[in-house]
Amino acid sequence: MQEKPESFSIKNWSQDDQPREKLLHKGKAVLSDAELVAILIGSGNKEESAVALCKRILVSTNNNLNELGKRSVKQLMGFKGIGEAKAISIVAALELGRRRRAEDVLEKTKITSSSSVFEMMHPVLGDLQHEEFWIIYLNNSNKVLQKNQLSKGGITGTLVDVRLVLKMALEVGATGLILVHNHPSGTLKPSEADKQITQKLKVAAISMDIKVLDHLIITEKAYFSFADKILL
Repeated sequence: MQEKPESFSIKNWSQDDQPREKLLHKGKAVLSDAELVAILIGSGNKEESAVALCKRILVSTNNNLNELGKRSVKQLMGFKGIGEAKAISIVAALELGRRRRAEDVLEKTKITSSSSVFEMMHPVLGDLQHEEFWIIYLNNSNKVLQKNQLSKGGITGTLVDVRLVLKMALEVGATGLILVHNHPSGTLKPSEADKQITQKLKVAAISMDIKVLDHLIITEKAYFSFADKILL
């Protein structure tokens, strides 16, 4: 009776070929993206190792980790050898990486231009398939005090509560606001609703000596700045 081939489990590899051992003895920087993802899933399937499987998954995203981060659990489970648990591990790890990148940028950021706002908020909004509206609260040195998601909606738009924006601004002692939302459709052109809410917040904030400094529309690859286009 023919024996069934075992799956290519990392624990059965030679020590030099094990990504975990490689990380321990040589450091994380020497591992390829496929090797790092292979550590997450632990084993491949009956035909290929974990690393080979992860290389195939990465090829499907043009070896782009940002693209991999957009894959759903269901999409990842389409690869032979990736069950629900492994798919969840990949999704969770990439989400942690995205959040870490966003926090690193926030800690270092003093807003000096629209591009610095884009750098901070693109990791948060760039990949989303739904629309979100965020407020960045600044002190009088244009340093970030806080950033909050104000609303989350469908691809058609979000609702913005002006009173909530100003209440939070007073609580954190903000003197400046930057409005940020994404357009999942990819269009950078502001809608009439975008223009109206910008003006509404600007007028309301002035009465409290708070300035609306900019409003950014972010897509996957670019942004539109109301301040740069002199629309404030």
